[in-house]
Amino acid sequence: MTPQEDNEKNNGTTPKFFGRRKGRTIRKAKTTLLEKFLPKVQISQSSDWNKDTLFGTKVEKVYLEIGFGNGEHLAEQARRNPHIGFIGAEVFQNGVANLLSLITGIKEGHDLPEEIRLEQGRSDNIRVFSDDIRLLFSALPDNFLDKVFLLFPDPWPKKKHASRRFVNPDNLAQIARILKTGGILRIATDHKVYKDWTLRQMHACPLFKWTATCGKDWKYPPQDWVETKYQRKALREGRRPVFLEYQKL
Repeated sequence: MTPQEDNEKNNGTTPKFFGRRKGRTIRKAKTTLLEKFLPKVQISQSSDWNKDTLFGTKVEKVYLEIGFGNGEHLAEQARRNPHIGFIGAEVFQNGVANLLSLITGIKEGHDLPEEIRLEQGRSDNIRVFSDDIRLLFSALPDNFLDKVFLLFPDPWPKKKHASRRFVNPDNLAQIARILKTGGILRIATDHKVYKDWTLRQMHACPLFKWTATCGKDWKYPPQDWVETKYQRKALREGRRPVFLEYQKL
């Protein structure tokens, strides 16, 4: 499906969203997950932002993934780090449904249990905001997050669409506000236009410093990296990702 512009506004306060909210038809099992399980892990602007009670388990840190796609990275990071709370924001309904499938273990064709729960052994450390992250920014407290992931965002490569790119002064100011001092913003992209754009935007932003000291630091994945289906496709097609990490000053 070709990306469609969602031009809905709320008295001029809701930002325009450009992209898809839904793709191909979501099948029965995932539709059930959206209906019955998403409410158990969903958060909103009115949530209580106390990290000791926001998740179903006590957490030591809180990470945010902006635009988690199909949820592979988010699900695996949360599995590896049961004492870290993860907030995932994603507009694309199919991606939200896939994340729920990953963390419950329920796939199409499986018999659905009467009560849907997390897959055995998983910590209850993921919360989902199934809308545009910019709508949540004002609700998030200052210095709340320890790390933010922005992985393979839409590059909007045409010059006339540059204003749609997520890395921009307004969004960087909000991320800096909600990140703790010393917190990390990790940006990954496989698109040259977006790489160059991000380097320029971040260089001009006094709120962050680039942590790289040599080419190896940004040309190769970090130690805790989770490879995704999208990344493997990019590599097959000859697009080499870069991994840019910035520390909040």
